[in-house]
Amino acid sequence: MDIVILAVVIALVAVAAVSGLVVSSRRQRQLPPASPTSTPTITAPPAEPQVGEEAEEPREEPRRTIEEVGLPEAPVVEAPVAEEPVAAPEIEIPEPTAGRLVRLRARLARSQNTLGKGLLTLLSREHLDEDTWEEIEDTLLTADVGVAPTQELVERLRERVRVLGTRTPQELRALLREELLNLLGTDLDRAVKTESGLDTPGVVLVVGVNGTGKTTTTGKLARVLVADGRSVVLGAADTFRAAAADQLQTWGERVGARTVRGPEGGDPASIAFDAVKEGIAEGADVVLIDTAGRLHTKTGLMDELGKVKRVVEKHGPLDEVLLVLDATTGQNGLIQARVFAEVVDITGIVLTKLDGTAKGGIVIAVQRELGVPVKLVGLGEGADDLAPFEPEAFVDALIGD
Repeated sequence: MDIVILAVVIALVAVAAVSGLVVSSRRQRQLPPASPTSTPTITAPPAEPQVGEEAEEPREEPRRTIEEVGLPEAPVVEAPVAEEPVAAPEIEIPEPTAGRLVRLRARLARSQNTLGKGLLTLLSREHLDEDTWEEIEDTLLTADVGVAPTQELVERLRERVRVLGTRTPQELRALLREELLNLLGTDLDRAVKTESGLDTPGVVLVVGVNGTGKTTTTGKLARVLVADGRSVVLGAADTFRAAAADQLQTWGERVGARTVRGPEGGDPASIAFDAVKEGIAEGADVVLIDTAGRLHTKTGLMDELGKVKRVVEKHGPLDEVLLVLDATTGQNGLIQARVFAEVVDITGIVLTKLDGTAKGGIVIAVQRELGVPVKLVGLGEGADDLAPFEPEAFVDALIGD
């Protein structure tokens, strides 16, 4: 046992000796080598600067160079180019309305000769039998005269021819002219009413279906009124068609008439109300209101037309309600006329496109259907091709000289 203890002690002593050697070696490696003893160097204070002869010669030292930096150039501001002033549209002087239909007679007669010449040829036959009278009746019906007016005219012609006996071309022409004028009515008041009799302008409401040339007719009517010395304010109450207000305004600017308009899709009744209000404020003679081209089969749109009429009448009574019809639509135009007459009180008719392929008998038929006169007819695309209707000039164009 003692031997074991002795061995352990020896081992511990050996370990301790080894550890001491290792630590000693490490310390020697970490300590810096001893330097020989040296006298510390004392640095003299910097010499005071000297002047005059005692001053040191300047030493050459690198110096910073000075770079000249230019100021940034001011931006070049171009002078604004003055925009050329937009020239106001030149005010046109419309053609006088008196005798317009006479001046346009050749254009009217170009498409109406079939009716007049056909009737005169049939009436000039030596024997007017039943077959001839049926042909006369067919000619009138084909010309859109209408059933009732045709029957009435044929009966009167039969009686007049029987009493007359001989039938020279001059006599037949005079006879036919007289009877056609009787059907048209020479005693009807065909003037467009533009005087309210109050301190307010005359108000004209223009109605019709799409495609009849309603907005164009409104613009041309403004020219007719201006040519007759009237001052006009236009109301663009057709808010359903995007170009309608622009189109109407262009027509107005050409004759110096102001156009009251609103936003696209706005309330037509509100615009119509404002147009009359502006007309009163300006002291205008006439306010023309262009309404949307309604389909006569759309109940809602027709109801809205009635609303426009009621709102406008808050300023005063409507002086004129003009129904624009396309003369080439024939009997379909009569159906439209009936429906419009149920919504508003039609006071006059404007027949557009009476030149071209239109049949002259529609004038007689539509007057008989509504009981109101044709007041204006459109005979072309020109700005002054809207003419007051004159029965004598119209009949003379139908049957020729």
